Amino acid sequence: MSAARISLVTLGVADVARAVAFYEALGWTKAPQSVESTAFMVGASIVLGLWNRAEMIADGGEGELPVGSGSVALAVNFASVDAVSEAYERALAAGALPVKPPAKVFWGGFSGNFRDLDGHLWEYAHNPFFKLSDDGHLDLLASDE
Repeated sequence: MSAARISLVTLGVADVARAVAFYEALGWTKAPQSVESTAFMVGASIVLGLWNRAEMIADGGEGELPVGSGSVALAVNFASVDAVSEAYERALAAGALPVKPPAKVFWGGFSGNFRDLDGHLWEYAHNPFFKLSDDGHLDLLASDE
């Protein structure tokens, strides 16, 4: 059996074009399969879907949901403290709302949080206890031997 994986995370957004511009400023690339109401943003190892929020809610059949409740946080791990700080500043320059500036944290790492243009919570972190591959993939199963 192969390892479980998430290949796509979809965020409900108020304005798809505005969200695309924001995520492009953070380094994501819009895929050609995107359409007006749904954009697919390609990252290093995952695709981020940006779907018109009203259409996403209607499709899911759950009724209205709270925006940016904080019950889910998306995270990007970086190889260094400096990389976290640089990426965090880039997010703020693109319009992100600062939540917690990057700083040393109780568990021994360095992280900061922001909300994207639609209130989704993001964490940018450096965890010295996590191994990142040369291409930036998180590998928690790698042995240190």
